[in-house]
Amino acid sequence: MPQRSKFRTPNITVRRGRAAVVAAGLGVSLVAGAGAAFAATGDTGAQAPVTQHTATVASATAVHDQAAAQAKAAPHAEQTAAHAQQIKAAHAKAVKAAATKKAVSWIDPVQHYKLTAGFDDSGSHWIHKHSGQDFAVPIGTDVHAAHSGTVVKAGPHGAGDGDAYGNAIVIQHSDGKFSQYAHLSKIEVHVGENVKTGEEIAKSGNTGNTTGPHLHFEIRDTPNYGSAINPVTFLHEMGVKV
Repeated sequence: MPQRSKFRTPNITVRRGRAAVVAAGLGVSLVAGAGAAFAATGDTGAQAPVTQHTATVASATAVHDQAAAQAKAAPHAEQTAAHAQQIKAAHAKAVKAAATKKAVSWIDPVQHYKLTAGFDDSGSHWIHKHSGQDFAVPIGTDVHAAHSGTVVKAGPHGAGDGDAYGNAIVIQHSDGKFSQYAHLSKIEVHVGENVKTGEEIAKSGNTGNTTGPHLHFEIRDTPNYGSAINPVTFLHEMGVKV
């Protein structure tokens, strides 16, 4: 018996040694596996914060870019609006200036008047219909050139247009129109004289065929009687409020 045990002991020892080696190897494998798993888990854990950080940075960058674009667009929109406002203001100024220029270039021939007989009125005082506009003013009122031009008629008997006009003046203007001033008490210009808009040319009166002191005013297409147009309508077109 003791002899049998002697022969079996080495085998048992060898088997136990192998088992130990295997166990040890398995342990190493397990440990290595755990390490690998840990490493993998560690990699994954390390990558997750990096990915989240990158997304946060990208989002912040997008917000920044959008804010920058809006900040850049805001002044442009303001500049566009300001430019449009400037254009509108310039247009309004130009319109006003044009109206002012018209009003300055043509004026009423007298001031502080009352309109009486109008253009194309009918009545016993005219062989034909009334050829101008009457401005009722006292005798001796200053009469002004309604527009700059050259005197082409001046004198009694309507300056050649007939006794009904009394003392009269006719001025030729650069636009081809003529203005006539009649029933004057005094003529202060002569034929060939150049006059400016608003320049005093005569004193109002009551000469010729009248029913009271006034200035008879005409706008004509020629210097002669029979070519008159509505003077009030014409002055309105020139920006003059009659």
